[in-house]
Amino acid sequence: MTNLKNAALTASAVLLAVLILVTLVRAVIGPRFTDRVIAVNMINTMAVAIIAILSVRLKEDFLVDVALVYALLSFLTVVVMARLVLVRHWRKERHAKPEPGEKEATEHGE
Repeated sequence: MTNLKNAALTASAVLLAVLILVTLVRAVIGPRFTDRVIAVNMINTMAVAIIAILSVRLKEDFLVDVALVYALLSFLTVVVMARLVLVRHWRKERHAKPEPGEKEATEHGE
């Protein structure tokens, strides 16, 4: 039973590693910034899962703490990136709208 458990844990860790590589490709070619942020978040989530799998496989309890800290840092990263996206969007909107004085000046032929 132990061999089957170890084989299943190893196979799942390898599968997650392959999925991380596929997601990394998506993060690089993603057409938008938000696609890249979501891909990086997925990579971080899969990394947390791999650390948890390693914790069970190696019978090391401290790796669960490492996984929790990594998950918190990953969450903080996503929050900061979302804030950057919002600020960038607000700046685009502000620069796209002409100032009220500028609009009137162009209407009068100045």
